[in-house]
Amino acid sequence: MQVASIFLVSTLNPELINFLLAGLIVIPLGLLLKYFNQPTIVAYIITGVLIGKQGFGIITNEEYIHILGEFGLILLLFFIGMEINLPTLVKNWKVPTLGTLIQIIASVLFVAPIGAYLGWSPTRIIVLGFVLSLSSSAVIIKLLQDKNENTTILGQNVISILLMQDVLVVPMIIITGFLSGEGFDIKDLIIQLIGGVLIVGMIIFIYRKKTFKLPFSKAFKKDHEIQVIAALIICFGFSTITSLFGLSAALGAFVGGLLIHASKSTDWFHDSLHSFRVIFLAIFFVSIGLLIDLDFLMENLYSILGLLVTVYLGNHLINAVILKFFRRNWKDSLYGGALLAQIGELSFLIASTAYYGGIIQDYGYKTSILIISLTLLISPIYISTTRKLILK
Repeated sequence: MQVASIFLVSTLNPELINFLLAGLIVIPLGLLLKYFNQPTIVAYIITGVLIGKQGFGIITNEEYIHILGEFGLILLLFFIGMEINLPTLVKNWKVPTLGTLIQIIASVLFVAPIGAYLGWSPTRIIVLGFVLSLSSSAVIIKLLQDKNENTTILGQNVISILLMQDVLVVPMIIITGFLSGEGFDIKDLIIQLIGGVLIVGMIIFIYRKKTFKLPFSKAFKKDHEIQVIAALIICFGFSTITSLFGLSAALGAFVGGLLIHASKSTDWFHDSLHSFRVIFLAIFFVSIGLLIDLDFLMENLYSILGLLVTVYLGNHLINAVILKFFRRNWKDSLYGGALLAQIGELSFLIASTAYYGGIIQDYGYKTSILIISLTLLISPIYISTTRKLILK
């Protein structure tokens, strides 16, 4: 018996214990937050803080969890692409396109006086404006679905803006790379331009074709195991292709999702990958919690809180004015502004690109991570409170 016990202990994978403990934290925390009408995403972020090196120290390999989180982000964009009707989005192009462009410009202009006061370079101001301009598709689409508001006119406008932001994040990442102090390689630029042209060509093809059948689609419907493999191949295959061209892997997944929607195979692809999406998306938001540096937060508490309030109110105002500009009433506009007020998960990509490109230093990067994470954390409470005050 003693020998058997030693054998079991010696062969037990510590990573399995880590995931077990993380799950045991997520479930009761998620149920508690559900009681207060808060999404499970908040539980994931708090769990990341609790199990990190500054919490219980359960998971300290942040690079490992970050890699798994990237898979969650790729699957998220794949699902978003599957939910987009491209002809409808193009037909109603004014709100998402003009609204998102105005939002990006307004965000840069909003950061400009703050940056001028703090002595930031124009490059840093532009990049941080990009970071502020993106909202969270993962949080907001889920909240709208939970409230049955995704089919309302306001809900459709908000979702279309979120989807356009997901599309425009790629040129923003490319611009951020060009603005980095290290400059850029002309060879890399040509490769990225070729990739960009191919993506645009694929989107135009999907738009003009409107609908088509995937090869062997009938065979896929009869075999669940093959469905899973086929869905993963399309999702990660497109991600790999865009990565080879120096573009975002998430963008490739997004285009793959557009292709699936046009093929009328959305239902069985959605069903096949749903469990994978839940798991990896949970890991992605746990990884956000792991990135929160509590020591840094306490050392810079007042400046972080000041920035958090400024960013949140500024984003709320900018988005409310944009929605009002497109002939929404003030109540809907203010509520829509609250929905879009947080900084989205894709902003991590821009902040990371800026950090490794030398545009922002360690302090700026940690501050960006904290502000993004905290806005995601408080957004459900902020949105529900705004909804009660405005739409009651």
